[in-house]
Parts: sequence; structure tokens; C-alpha cells
Amino acid sequence: MNEKPHVLLVDGMALLFRSFFATSAVGQYFRTTEGLATNGVQGFARHVLAAKTMMKPTHLAVCWDMGATTFRTEMFDGYKANRPAPPEDMLHQFDLAKKVSEQLGWKNYGEAGIEADDFIGSFTKQWEGEADFTIITGDKDMLQLLNPSVKIAFMKKGFHIYDVYNEDRFKEEYGISPVQFADVKAFMGDPSDGYPGVKGIGPKTALQLIQNYGSTDGVLAAIDELKPAQKKKIEEHKDMLLLSKELAVIKCDIPLDVSLDEIVVPNYTNDMVQLFDDQELKLLARQLEKSLAPVNPFE
Repeated sequence: MNEKPHVLLVDGMALLFRSFFATSAVGQYFRTTEGLATNGVQGFARHVLAAKTMMKPTHLAVCWDMGATTFRTEMFDGYKANRPAPPEDMLHQFDLAKKVSEQLGWKNYGEAGIEADDFIGSFTKQWEGEADFTIITGDKDMLQLLNPSVKIAFMKKGFHIYDVYNEDRFKEEYGISPVQFADVKAFMGDPSDGYPGVKGIGPKTALQLIQNYGSTDGVLAAIDELKPAQKKKIEEHKDMLLLSKELAVIKCDIPLDVSLDEIVVPNYTNDMVQLFDDQELKLLARQLEKSLAPVNPFE
């Protein structure tokens, strides 16, 4: 029996931002002679290279957010509206990251109006049963995508430390199934995405409600059983609850015109090392060079 393909799905923006802020916090921007910062880009690419070595995927796709306007911002003006504008030193790195990704032979996916999460979700559904997936992200929303063939690796520290969730661990910790996580988010909201859920209901209560009633609709159907204070909050914020649920659900039905063959993990070459040296991406060039070096059995 053949091993199933193992597809690594990378949340590009999450890695780029994380790499940028981790290094800019200590004043390391790795500027080119023209003064352009490359810290986010090099961190992103090195992170994916390290993950490839460690997780040994057979296939790889990098998914990107493209611009601030999405179908979610059309549903709710406040969606992600509280996020600060990216720092000046980051702006040119968005395009550069996609370019470097392409130069390494990684396929980029992203579309105006759709978030990276939705691409990642759609990839896992398109090849459900045919492939195993590992998603690299920092975004807890992705927990709803867990199933027996999907794992999520949350970035923790450096390039090698992850907090990995599979479906069993999630069920054990949360006492619900992954798909119900969007219902929990509907009640508790998501401050980083800027939607409030039900004011006055925090993560703990939100989780208990879903453990007890199964879904947003289940809670609404049993609203008379709730404590008066809870009932009042939910009735007052019912519209926001239902909207928050819509915002929280990752869309898994984006038509992807992609075959698995198109995203096979590429081989790296010495030409690539030269290419990144020429672009003054020295850290990336050195890491790539190291991965190309033959292993000395006597070391």
C-alpha cells in the first residue's frame, strides 16, 4: 500500500508577520544595500525550509491573504478593522515574499476577497481522504478544520518548535468536535478579528454552551433553559451572534483548479543559492546551501 501524500499548507501571512516582528523587536531588519528590510521574507522562507526538513511533506502550498477587503469585511465593517496598519518596513515584503516563494518552486495561492484560511480549508476538503495535511499557522480559527487526516502546527518558538493539534487532542481538551469550534467563536467573538460575539460571554461560558447544546442554533432553541442573565445577553445580541457565526466559519468550497502534481515539493539547486545571494538574501542563501550539502557519514 502506498503512503498517502502529505501536504504541507502554509499560512504565508502568519509566518511573514511573525518573522518580521520577532526580528524587528531586536532591531534586526537584514537590510539590502538599498536599505530595504528583508527580515520577514527571509524568516518566512527559512521557516518553511525548516518545516520541510522536519515534517517531510511530499507536497506544499503557500496560501496568502490578498488585501484587506474580503467577503467578511462586506458582511461586517468591523471585521479586522482594529488591526494596525503594517509597519513601513513590511510593505514591500508582501510582494517579495511571494516572489521568493515562487523562486523556491513553491506555489502561491490567494485571491482578492478571500482569506488564506478559506484556501487552506478548501485544500483540505478537495483532497479529503486522498492526502494527509499539516497546516502551519498561528491562527486558532483553523482548529475547526481538524479531522483524522488534518493536523495543525501552531508556531511557538524559533523555526522548530510547534504546538501540534490533531483531532483527538482537540476533542480531549475541548469536549466538542472541531467543526463546533466556529459555534464557540460565535459566542465568545474574536478580538483579533474584531467581531464581538455576545457581549459578556467569555471563552469558558461559550464552550460550555456548545458542550451542552451542540451549536448556536441548539442554544437558541433551548434559550428558556438558560440562566436569566445569559438568556438576556443572548437575546440582546442575537443578530451579532448569528453574524459572528458566519464570520467564524472557514469557507471550504472555493473552487481550486489545482492537481496534486502541481504542488509536489520541489528540488532545490545551487542556482537558487546564487539567485538569493544576488538578491542579498544571505541568510536564506546560507540555509539553502546547507540543505544542499552532502551529508558526511564520518562526522
